[in-house]
Amino acid sequence: MSYSQQHLSETSQTALAISAEMVESIVKVLKKIKDDKGRIFFLGVGGSAANASHAVNDFRKLAGIESYAPTDNVAELTARTNDEGWTTVFSAWLKISNLNSRDCLFIFSVGGGDKERNVSVNLCEAIDYGRTVNCKILGITGRDGGYTGQMADICLIVPTINSQTVTPHAESFQSIIWHLLVSHPDLKSNATKW
Repeated sequence: MSYSQQHLSETSQTALAISAEMVESIVKVLKKIKDDKGRIFFLGVGGSAANASHAVNDFRKLAGIESYAPTDNVAELTARTNDEGWTTVFSAWLKISNLNSRDCLFIFSVGGGDKERNVSVNLCEAIDYGRTVNCKILGITGRDGGYTGQMADICLIVPTINSQTVTPHAESFQSIIWHLLVSHPDLKSNATKW
């Protein structure tokens, strides 16, 4: 079997292993956020930050939900990193944005964050801050879900079919799942052009 065939086969296996019930549970949370005029704050680093930016566009344009990604504001992101440190860059941004109980943090991450291993601690700090204001916390992660998997209200963990393809599958399925969400009849407000 070629590498391409193997990768596509693993992708198919991954898709079949994702819980549709869990996706529907995420839809219910997001519908309440939308109905309550809450906001979604998408958080991610690396490729997941790029996914967060794209998701903001889709949730605003297609689902009609006010949405933001702190990583889209490169000036504030780098100023906070320089002056205060990377660890608190998201939680400080969320405080200024008046994150509240009507809002939602939506974490995109391969590993979900891990304070002890000092990996994506900025996501962990944001989750901790979100808990203090009682907002909903959702996630799409890989591996075992990490800190997000432990602390989120709902965390869809992309199943690991091959330990060598965790990152490409986790980041790819973030995109597949959020596109499913903005296309869901309970959330979609506007038609796509194509």
